[in-house]
Amino acid sequence: MSATFRSATQADAGPVRELVYQVLREFGFTPDPAGTDADLEDLERSYLARGGVFELLLDEQGKLVGCVGLYPIDEATAELRKMYLRPDARGHGHGQRLLDHALGHARRLGFGIVVLQTATILERALTLYLRAGFAPYEPEERVSRSDLALRLVLDPDPAPPER
Repeated sequence: MSATFRSATQADAGPVRELVYQVLREFGFTPDPAGTDADLEDLERSYLARGGVFELLLDEQGKLVGCVGLYPIDEATAELRKMYLRPDARGHGHGQRLLDHALGHARRLGFGIVVLQTATILERALTLYLRAGFAPYEPEERVSRSDLALRLVLDPDPAPPER
C-alpha cells in the first residue's frame, strides 16, 4: 500500500477523531474529548497556530491511513502526539514513515527535543520509539492513559529552522 503525506486542515478533524478513537477503543482506552483528546477539535489552532504540525498519511484514494502531530511545548521541545494507524495499514512500514516524517519536521522547525507519552500495551509503537533512540524520563504531568514517557534528543539539522 503506497501512501502520501499532507498537512491537516480543520476539515480533517472529523476523520482524524474517528481514526484516533477507533484505535484507542481497539486497545481498551476510552477517548477523552474534553481532556487528552481536546486538541483534535481544532487541529489548526491546537497544532499549526502554535508552530507545530499535524500530518496525515493518505492512501492512493485519498483515504486516511494514519496521522501524527508535533505540539510545541517550548522553544526547544515538541511533543509527538496522536500517532495512529488504521489496523489494516500496520505492518507495512507506515509507523516508521510517520515517525521519521514527524522527526524530520521537528528538526526543520528547530526543536532539539521530542517527548511523548504512551502506554506499554502499544507494543509495536513502543518498539518503534525505542529503536529510534527514545528513552524513558519523568514528565511533570502524565496523561491518564499513559504509563510511560519517552524523550529523544535530536541530532541537529544543518538546515536553518523554518520558524
